[in-house]
Amino acid sequence: MKYLPYFYWGKLVRGFGWGSKELGIPTSNFPEQVVDNHPHDLSPGIYYGWASVGNGDVHKMVLSIGWNPYYKNTKKSVETHIIHTLKEDFYGEILSIVITGYIRPEKNFSSTDALISAIQDDMEEAKRQLDLLEHFKLKKDNFFHMQENKIMNNH
Repeated sequence: MKYLPYFYWGKLVRGFGWGSKELGIPTSNFPEQVVDNHPHDLSPGIYYGWASVGNGDVHKMVLSIGWNPYYKNTKKSVETHIIHTLKEDFYGEILSIVITGYIRPEKNFSSTDALISAIQDDMEEAKRQLDLLEHFKLKKDNFFHMQENKIMNNH
C-alpha cells in the first residue's frame, strides 16, 4: 500500500472494554478527535506495525481500524493491541504507532470464539511480517525517539 508506513500518536483513553474483559486481548484506544483526523486513504481493516507507550520500548502490534461489525459500533475506532505484556493501566499516556502493513478487511464473526481465533491469526501474521527487514527497520525509527517532545507538548 503506497501510503504506508503511517505514523500516528495520541493520548490513550478508555475504550468499550471488550478487548480485555470479553476477548482477553487488551487494546489501547485513541480518543475521538485522533480517530476523526485519521487518514481517509487507510481503509477499515486489520493492520500491523510498531507501538510504544510513553517513553517505553517499541513492540509489535496489530491494529483494528473501523466499526468492529461483531460489536455493531456506530463510531469508528482505532484500537491497538500491543503484542507484549505491559502494565495494565496506561490511560492518559501517549501511544505512538507506525502502521507498516495491511492484513485483511474488517468483517463480522459468527461467535466470540471465531473473533478471538481471527485475532490470534492476525497477531501471528503481524509477528511474521514484522520480522522482515523492510518492516523491522521501522522499529528503530526516530519517530519513537521524539516521544519527549510529544509528551511535553501534550501537557
